[in-house]
Order: sequence, then C-alpha cells, then structure tokens
Amino acid sequence: MHADNSILLYILELLAAAVIAIPIFHRLGLGSVLGYLVAGAALGPWGLKLINEVDDLRHVAEFGVVFLLFLIGLEMKPERLWVMRRLVFGLGVAQVLITALLLFGVAQLFSFPLKVSIIAAFGLALSSTAFGLQVLSEKNALTCTYGRASFAILLLQDLSVVPLMAMVSLSSGGETLTSSAGVGLLEVSAGIVCVLLVGRFLLNPILDRVAASRNSEVFIAATLLMVLGIGRAMELLHLSMALGAFLTGLMLAESHYRHQIEADIEPVRGTLLGLFFMTVGMSIDFGLLTREWHWVLLAVAGLLFIKASVLWVLSRISGLDNRNALRTALLLSQAGEFGFVLFGLALLTGVLLPERVQFLTLIVALSMVTTPFIVKLGDWWLNLNAPDESEIAVTTTTPMSNTTETNGKVIIAGFGRVGRRVAQLLDRAGVEYIALDNNHDRVNQFRGEGFNVFFGDARKLKVLQSAGAANATMLIFSLDNFSHLEHLVKDVRRHYPKIQIHARAHDIAHCEKLLNDGANQVVAETLEAGLRLGEMALINSGFNKDKANGVVADFRMELYSALNDNVIYKSRPPN
Repeated sequence: MHADNSILLYILELLAAAVIAIPIFHRLGLGSVLGYLVAGAALGPWGLKLINEVDDLRHVAEFGVVFLLFLIGLEMKPERLWVMRRLVFGLGVAQVLITALLLFGVAQLFSFPLKVSIIAAFGLALSSTAFGLQVLSEKNALTCTYGRASFAILLLQDLSVVPLMAMVSLSSGGETLTSSAGVGLLEVSAGIVCVLLVGRFLLNPILDRVAASRNSEVFIAATLLMVLGIGRAMELLHLSMALGAFLTGLMLAESHYRHQIEADIEPVRGTLLGLFFMTVGMSIDFGLLTREWHWVLLAVAGLLFIKASVLWVLSRISGLDNRNALRTALLLSQAGEFGFVLFGLALLTGVLLPERVQFLTLIVALSMVTTPFIVKLGDWWLNLNAPDESEIAVTTTTPMSNTTETNGKVIIAGFGRVGRRVAQLLDRAGVEYIALDNNHDRVNQFRGEGFNVFFGDARKLKVLQSAGAANATMLIFSLDNFSHLEHLVKDVRRHYPKIQIHARAHDIAHCEKLLNDGANQVVAETLEAGLRLGEMALINSGFNKDKANGVVADFRMELYSALNDNVIYKSRPPN
C-alpha cells in the first residue's frame, strides 16, 4: 500500500507541476517544452526533491518518443519518403558526419581518449527529435520549407542511432569502432526488412479482425500492442524501439485505419512526451553545474555554435534561403534525447566513466533548456522583416502533406446510403472529399469500389481532426445514428469556426437544435420523404410535373426559411 501511495503521489506531483507551468510558459510565448523542462527541474533532486527516482521515470517517459515517431510514420507514405531521399541521405548524413568530426576535433584538443572522443562527438551531434517535432507541430510548420528540412535531418539521426548503439556496445569488447558500426548497419537492414514484411502481411489483417468487433477499447489495445510489440522485437535485435515504431507507422500510412489510429494514440503520445521532457529537467545536475560552471557553459555554448553553424552552411548548400536555413540551424542546435541513451549505454558497458557521463548528460540537458530561448530570439529577429513566402508555402507534393486524404475540401462523416450519394455527386463534379465510417465491412466494400473512405469514428473530434478538419472547407454529417449529434456540431463549431457544417437531421425539431448549435444548413429526412411522397401524390392527382415541382419547392422553401433565413434549399435531393 505504501508503494502504491508513493506512485500516486508522484503522479499527482507531476500533473500539478505540468498544469501550473505549461499555461504560464504558453502565455510567455516560450512553448510547452520549456515549461515541462522547468517543471521537471523544480520537482527533481536539485529542486524541491519531491521526486528522486529519475531513471525509473525516464524508462516510462521514453515511450513518448516511441509514440511520437509512430505518429510521424503514420503521417507519411513510403513513396513520399522516397521523395525526401536527397534531404535525408544528403543533408542528414552530411550534418551528422561533419558535426561529429568537428566535435571530435575539439575533444582531441582537450586530450580526451580516442573512444571517448568518438562517442561524445556522435552523441552530441544528434539533435532532439522530441523537441524539434514538438516545436514544429506547435507552429504548424512541419510542411514548411525549414520544417521538411528539419524533419529529414531528424529522421536520418534516428536511423543513425542504431549503428551508433551497436558501435558502443561492441566497442566495449575487442572490436574496433569501424567494425562495430558495420555490424550495426547490417542489423539496421535486417530489422527494417523484418518490420516491412510484418507490416505488409500481418498488420492490416489483424486490424480487420479487431475492427470487425466494433469495440473501440479493443482497437486501441491492438494498436498499442502492435507499436510496443514491434518496438520490443526491434530491441531484441539490438535496434531502436523508436525506429521500429516509425516503421510500423510507415506501414500503416496506406491503411484506411490511419485516422482512427492517430486519434487514439495522440493523447497517449502527448502525455508521455510531456513526462519525457520533465525527466530531462530532473536530470540537470545543478551541483556539477555549480562546481564546473565555466567549463559547462563553455561546452554548451561551443556545442550550440558548432551545430548551428554546420546546419546553416549545409542548409544553404542544399538550396534553402537564408531565413529557412537559419530557422533550421537554431531549431536543431541542441543535443538530443538519444544522447542520454548513448551515454547511458557507454556507462553500462564501461566505455565511459561516471563523471564523464554526468558532464555529457548535463551538456545535453542544458542545451535542450536553452534552445527554446534561442528559437524564440531567432523568430523575433526574423520577424523584424516580412516573412518569406517559402517559409509558409505548402506544396501538394511534399512528403508531409497527404493531399488526397487529409487536405480534402469536404469531409463526409458517415458513409451509409446518404453519405454514399453525396460522395457520388462530389466524384462526378470532381470535388475532393474524404469520408469516414466506423463500420469495418462497409469501409472495405466501398474502398474496393473506389470511394475515398476510411475507417474512423466520425463522432470523435480527434478523428475529424486527423482527417483534416482544420484544412477542410465543409463538413457533412450524414450519420445514421443521430444521438449526440448536437454536441458534436457544437464542438466542431467551437474548434473550427470557419468550416461550413451541413447536417442530416431527423425532423424539423432536430433541425432547429442543429442550427442553434452551429450548423450552417440542415436537411430533415422525414420532411424530405414527406415532400417526395406529396409530389408523387400531386402528379397522380392530375398535376403536371412542373406544376407539382413548383408547389413542393415553394412549400420546402417556406419550411426551411422558417427555421433560418440563411438556410435555403436550392435543389431537390437525388432519389
């Protein structure tokens, strides 16, 4: 019971610190990352000393990075990743090698041993994937010029972690660092092939069976099992769990389950990633900082300067303009979370002594703390001039923008008979749309017939967000089940005030509720059925077709105008 109370107390302390710190730092314009870092430092061994078991927390918090990489993979497609190959294997490789070479030279100037110099150089050359992607996400900059370049560099760095970890593990024995890295590359290749085979032949069939149960809790559990299971399998192959998660997401990027998966995983990812940043704050050894402050500050400043300089030069060579090159350089100038992993592994294998690991870990943590200020300062300086169009332009061929899925002009929520009829009309008119339905059999059937429909519970705001509600011009609710539709319309209107909401209602009373909750236009199915039957009755009673159409059209206009002067029904719905 005492242990349970301690865990509960830890959770309460972490939640309280986050709830207090994050709004303050958002209000100051410094972002959530720095808020988490400061909150962690306040709770840790050198702050209020409320939490001392930092390593145990970090093991759990690292899953935040795992789920972050999974969602990044989910947002991409293999062919679009191929489009980025020049940035990934050109700019990314050059950044890691040149930065590591310069840092190695600095370490040698201070007479560090050869192995220590190499491991420290490569560990510090890697930037923070969690920090970089979080900042880009908060700024909606993943599809910007510097966002794509930054993502490519971070992706290559994540790929390089595996051979670097193999190098550290094997160099504790008799192998040379070169042969260790070669073995690591072979392990990377074997692991990637295994994940691709599993993803190709097993993941979607498993999700088909789970989705058929129509149990959302089981679907979430199956998704978590796949991500963590494949990640664990990669670890058994001495590979990175984060890399396994990225590849798993990449294999599901083509799946019609991707929007539901993203909506289910996002809250888990956000919580664990926040915990990860808090553990980084707890890791700052203020005692060492006080004793060796001049060396620590010199090392942090030197690291930031070297990395930013290399990134700026390489970005310019790769074709980025000065503004985007500078943004990329400032964003990725810090050391990253994989430095903790690499240096910790070097400590376990005896390659690095504890005092060296403490010093390097402190450099990593402080560089992550200072980077939000540097990014903020860079934004302020760049914004003194008018922003470049290249910073905000998003092209339809960028790997991070799935135009046919997440940027459709129309979202159809519900793909029953009404939703399908709407989709057919939009297809005929050449209007882009994306449809969502939580009936697995229905989705499979109509995807096979060429409809752009995905599995997802459209009653959940997170699913609509994943489907691109922020970029859509229109949202059509054609759900068979009307329960909770009023609350859903109200939530969508609150989060997306500019989107046009058209909804299928049950009757006139239901129409009034939906209009009051924020719908732009509504159609009552019982009313339309009655009008259609009435039109047939008029024709059979001797009215000619044009006369009957006119009577029905006038009556329809009166009914809908009574609901809302802005709701004008312009044409009879298709049969």
